[in-house]
Amino acid sequence: MQTGLDNLTVLGNLLNDEAVALFNRYLKGDEKSFAPFIRAFYEKAKSASFGIDFFKYVDDLSLFDDNIVSHTFAKGETPSEKLKKAYIEDLKLLYTSILSADNKGLFDAERTDRRTFEQIYIARGEIYKKYGCGAFIQNYAFSLANGKLIPIAKPAAPDKDGNSPIFALKNYRLEKKLIDDNIRNFVEGLPHADMLLYGDRGTGKSSTLRATVQNYFDCGLRLIEIGADNLSDIPAARKAVENNPLKFVIFIDDLSLKEGDSSLAPLKACIEGTAAVSANTMIVATSNRRHIVKEKFSDRDDAVHASDTIQEQLSLSDRFGITVMFSATDKAEYLSIVKQIAADLGIKMEDRELFDIAERWAINKGGRSPRRAKQICDLIYSCQQRGVNVDF
Repeated sequence: MQTGLDNLTVLGNLLNDEAVALFNRYLKGDEKSFAPFIRAFYEKAKSASFGIDFFKYVDDLSLFDDNIVSHTFAKGETPSEKLKKAYIEDLKLLYTSILSADNKGLFDAERTDRRTFEQIYIARGEIYKKYGCGAFIQNYAFSLANGKLIPIAKPAAPDKDGNSPIFALKNYRLEKKLIDDNIRNFVEGLPHADMLLYGDRGTGKSSTLRATVQNYFDCGLRLIEIGADNLSDIPAARKAVENNPLKFVIFIDDLSLKEGDSSLAPLKACIEGTAAVSANTMIVATSNRRHIVKEKFSDRDDAVHASDTIQEQLSLSDRFGITVMFSATDKAEYLSIVKQIAADLGIKMEDRELFDIAERWAINKGGRSPRRAKQICDLIYSCQQRGVNVDF
């Protein structure tokens, strides 16, 4: 009886993939599995870059598989000779099975990589050491569901000049430097602190943080986004990565609490001190308010111990070791950002006309901000590409 891929050991998780499982049944002599296998593979090929090359598809699956070998490398350790042998034998079984299987000509199976199996093993080990294993290899941002990290984004590609995403953010030079310096310290194992980024909406707080994390992707930094209404998930997020060799920024966007909120006490505990709680995580939050907790006049007028109440509210923001303020843009700074974005997009327009349109846009939308600048430049660019006047 043919065993197909049943003898896979280290890479046995690949059999959980629908297309691979059906392919395995076909290898073992079940001709009726061929059509379902092709349908499942074609469905996956619709939104991927491997075309209909099943060899490339399985090769990628094996590269991104989270197994004992990839996990050992990711921890900075060297797998034993027995694990190395088992992994190489799995590669041989996978590659030879696929290359000899298509006698109906309905999928491609071409091996263009001429390295030996041992060379592939060594090269993958270097990838795992640098980028981690599994989903961490190609994803920079994650959410948390049932205690497990779920990929939500991939690193943004560099621009045409090879610059990382952080360079797309205009002005706020000092603010970006404060954030970058602290994150660099974190990545390099130097003293660092949890951060609070606050300021008006649209000033680029979240964009700056996400872009900075992306900038350190190759240094082993990843982002975990926690909803402001799910602060109790922070301990679970730390638990999920406690043995991971990578480093993680736990990001809480648009944090705003009311006095008496049940999340207040546990959040304070989580940011008591990064080094004391977790060596490979730090917390960054954005808020539209400096002190996060919404303060009411009644807190001052009605409380028996008004001073204690106010201090309790302010103590949360004080626990963040670094606070960075993103102030609202004045007219000159707003127009400076507009001009820079317009230049990046290749917009052909005299400054006077560009600034007039941008100012009308700000008035129409209720204020100036980097977000407004980006919006109007995108609109102008689209109109110019279509050959129509800018109208709003």
